Formats: sequence, C-alpha cells, structure tokens
Amino acid sequence: MDTEPNGNKRVFQRLGPTSNKFQNQPRNHHHNHKQQQQKVCYNWQAGRCNRFPCPYLHSELPGPSLDGTSSKRPHSLGGGSDEGFSMRKSPNFSNTWGRVGGSNQNNNGNRGGGAGGGGGVTVRKQERVCNYWVQGNCTFGDRCKFLHSWSVGESFSLLTMLEGHQKGVTGIAWPSGSDKLYTGGKDATVRVWDCQSGQCAGVVNLSGEVGCMISEGPWIFVGLPNMVKVWNAQMGTDLSLTGPIGQVYALVVGDDFLFAGTQMHTSLLIFILVMTKEHRLLLLQDGTILAWKFNAATSCFEPAASLKGHTLAVVTLVVGANRLYSGSMDHSIRVWNLETLQCMQTLTEHTSVVMSVLCWDQFLLSCSLDKTIKVWVATESGNLEVTYTHNEEHYSTLVLELMSNDMHLMNHLQGLLSLCGMHDSEAKPVLLCSSNDNSVRLYDLPSFLERGKIFAKQEIRSIQIGPGGLFFTGDGSGQVKIWKWST
Repeated sequence: MDTEPNGNKRVFQRLGPTSNKFQNQPRNHHHNHKQQQQKVCYNWQAGRCNRFPCPYLHSELPGPSLDGTSSKRPHSLGGGSDEGFSMRKSPNFSNTWGRVGGSNQNNNGNRGGGAGGGGGVTVRKQERVCNYWVQGNCTFGDRCKFLHSWSVGESFSLLTMLEGHQKGVTGIAWPSGSDKLYTGGKDATVRVWDCQSGQCAGVVNLSGEVGCMISEGPWIFVGLPNMVKVWNAQMGTDLSLTGPIGQVYALVVGDDFLFAGTQMHTSLLIFILVMTKEHRLLLLQDGTILAWKFNAATSCFEPAASLKGHTLAVVTLVVGANRLYSGSMDHSIRVWNLETLQCMQTLTEHTSVVMSVLCWDQFLLSCSLDKTIKVWVATESGNLEVTYTHNEEHYSTLVLELMSNDMHLMNHLQGLLSLCGMHDSEAKPVLLCSSNDNSVRLYDLPSFLERGKIFAKQEIRSIQIGPGGLFFTGDGSGQVKIWKWST
C-alpha cells in the first residue's frame, strides 16, 4: 500500500514474475526488497521521481496471463454455471436468462488496451477514468493506464454533454411532440434544453430539490418535497398536487392514475404530532403511495387513493400487465392490482433497499443495494418468483478505502442504483444498470453478457430513453450526457 501526496491510498496488484533489477545484489538485500520491487513508483508515473536508487519499479507491471485465470470478473455466463439459477418452471419460464451460446468472450471493444509494437510494454487500461485527463492535463497520452474516455464498447457513442446543474441530476424527461429536453436536479431547478442547439433555453427555480421526474405524453411530472409539480408542454398547464409529506422519490402513470412514492402521508403527520419522540423516529417514513385520477373534462388530477403497506419510503415505481410494482427502503417489492388498488403479493427476496424496478416483456426486473439484479416471472398461480439472479461483485473506490474502517458505512454505499431497458440499433434488447462505482454497465438480454460500460464523475441515478437511438444519463455532479447507438 502506498500513499499519494493528497493522502489517497493506492492498491498495487502483485502480478507477473519477479523483476531482475536486484539479482546482482546480496541475498539478504534481495530479501528486504522482495515486496518493494513489485510496486510501481507513483512519483515515476507522475514524471517526478528523483530518488536514486528508487526502491520501487520504474516500469509498469506485466499484465496477467491471457488464459483467463487471473480475471477479476466473476461473470461466468457462457453456457456454464447454474449458480443462482432457479430451475422451477412456469408457462412463461425462459431458461435463457444468464446464458449465452458458444463463446463467452466479453465484446467490449477497446477495453484492456493493446500491446505496443517492437516488444513494447503492454498498457492495460484500468476501468477508471483518468482524473488528469478530465482536467485536460494528462501528460501520459496513450501510455496512461487509466481511460481517456467516458465509455468502453463500440456499439454506442457520446454525442455531447450538458453542463448547468450545480448538484446531482435526479430526473430526465423528453415530452412527446416537444423539441425540448427537461432535466431536474438536487439544486432545486429544472433546466430546459433546446434539442437543436444543445443550449439551455430556460431554468425553472423550484421550492425544493427534485426527487424524480417523468413525462407521459405532453405531461411532465416533478417530485418535490411535499408536492408533485405538473406541467403540460403543449397547453402550458401548471398544477401543484399536494398530499405528500417529505420528498417524493418515485412517480409513474398507469390506467389514468398518477402514482407517487412518498416518505409520509398527511394523515400520519397528525398522528405523529401527539406521539412521543421515540415513536416519531419509528414512523418518520411510512411508505404510502398516493394516487390521483386524471379528469379529462377539467384536465386536472383529483386525489383517488392511498396505497399502504410499505413500512419505509417508496423509491421506485413501474406499471405493467395491469399491475403496479413498488420498491422500497424496507427491502420489499409490492404488487398492486390497478383495478382494485389492493396489494396482491409482497416480494422479499432482496436483502437491502430496492432501488429500481422494470417491466420487460412478461418479466419483472429489480435491482438493489444488495448488489443483485433479480428476474421475476409469474407462476401458474399468478404469483411472481425469482427465475434468475445476477450478482454484481464490485465496489467503489471509496468503499474499498473504508471497508476496514466502517462496515456500516460500506453497507450503505455499495450496490446498484437504477435500471433502464431499451433496444440498440439492431433492435436487440439491452439492459442498462447503474451502480455507485460511478458507472453504468450495458448487458445483452437475456444472456446478461456485458457489452460495454459508461463512466461518470459521480454516481448515475437517472437514465432515460430518447427518440432515434438516443439515450441520456445524469450523474451526481450535475452533468448530463447524450449518447447514441451506432448504426
């Protein structure tokens, strides 16, 4: 373990054969430097080492062997292990989840870098964006061991970046028939972008930070503390829906209903006011889902119902197959009948916060801070059960540094954040999954074969599909990136 000038710790992998630089030294001297010589000198990498002799290597360590034995990736997907794969079948069961035919090679384009000609040193790219490159002053060029790109993979490309939000982006929406893109953030603003010029056409200042934002037809819905803001991009309608107490984290439209996942409902607040301080802590978040019904005659949304069952805040909602699915901080997913608005089933297989749910064909997909993506399918009885679990065994840099010092903090930091399904330029289904290591992984479905990766300055919590092969990502630094599938 070595320490950079700024105090950050660097973990060096001990790979490859022992260097011969100390072979002519006495035996005991060779022993004293046995471990040191397998570390690359940080000051040499930065071009400023003035130690002679230097106890660390002034060359890159050899890469791991190409037989796959040293690979860090646990994703052995190719026609192999059935670990985590449920063999229980239903009429809708597909046994292709997590399996690929033939070769299991990862097709990630330029990932890993190539060997230099004439016996040059192989520069193996680490899957981390070079901070000096981001600042515009990396002096290593092609020799830099970190990425000089915001992505790996050849099937998509970055078109442009939108700068303006001062805090994290939590919602992206493109209303039907509009030439404007809307982005909302924790800086309590919604920015309106002109899709032709890419310039910011306006900024709407709000009463609090944006917890989520969606669009349905010409309507735009914004989740705020204590309310939902509603706009119509065509008619100029501006509504405020009250009822929630606390931040609105999730919104979805289905069957003429608008559903909002909340921290707490007004009726509960009255009850809390007469309780003791200890009870207030227990009831701070009750996970109520509020529903409004759209009245076409008045073009207004009228309060319709309160869906109760979750014990903590609801952070994700999706509608599909005449059902409403809600994921919560209480580690559960609830299935609601859209006709009766009654809970039909509670899914408890996740062991941490359910961050995102997604309907895909006849399947339900969910991701959690427990680092898993679960695929659910309906049995003959109509209940959902897990048919496949995909594990993501990766950690953010911050988690690795804190792992030995604060296990409680580590458990809260690691995990998966958001899911988004779309089709590539060849109409193949692709799943995008963001995690708190500041990346988005792209998977072919149903094989879960990784085909690329997107990076950001901070965690990506908002992914949205656009027209014409476009898609958008918004990260915790306030940056919005526009991507396009290659044709």
